Amino acid sequence: MIEKLAMMPVQPTANQIPDAAEESEQTPVKTFGEFLADSLEDTNRLQKESARMKALLAAGKVNDVAEVVIAGQKAQIALNLTVQIRNKAIDAYQELMRMQV
Repeated sequence: MIEKLAMMPVQPTANQIPDAAEESEQTPVKTFGEFLADSLEDTNRLQKESARMKALLAAGKVNDVAEVVIAGQKAQIALNLTVQIRNKAIDAYQELMRMQV
């Protein structure tokens, strides 16, 4: 027999709500440059992983071709995102250069 779910509102307790001061101490805030550098490193890592998987496929050491395709697609998407971010940054720079002071 299937029973009806009892929907009860959830009330947070005092110890579940973090203080703003505690939260800022625990999680360091990344600058835009750090975020961009991390993203570029991730893109590079995905590209290298894709190349490694393709080499393993060519050597016949991969059992599942889907893993190779997925690694290649992840690398492709990350590279496309990186190129689009670069294009937007260049567009923003060019817009700033066109402004008259």
